Amino acid sequence: MYAWIWRHLPFRQWPAKLATSLVLIAAIGALFWYVVFPWAEPLLPFDDVQVTEDSGVPGAPADPGAPGVGDEPSTGDEHDIPYSTSEPATPR
Repeated sequence: MYAWIWRHLPFRQWPAKLATSLVLIAAIGALFWYVVFPWAEPLLPFDDVQVTEDSGVPGAPADPGAPGVGDEPSTGDEHDIPYSTSEPATPR
């Protein structure tokens, strides 16, 4: 297939054929980047994400005493880490 394309490119010298093939590759890449991919993106499920906790409800805390989404820390400033960094994490 590539040999057939190379033989059917205009010009006889290989530098001109190489330049023509690079321009064709760039044009096809731009066509895909600006036309095909934006058209196909809504059809693909990349942004269809739903994260659930143990309760099965999206965004719900695992237990009633656990801090939920949007809870503000009661002490410290907004840059404090809400967990200990000196002890290894243990799975729940």
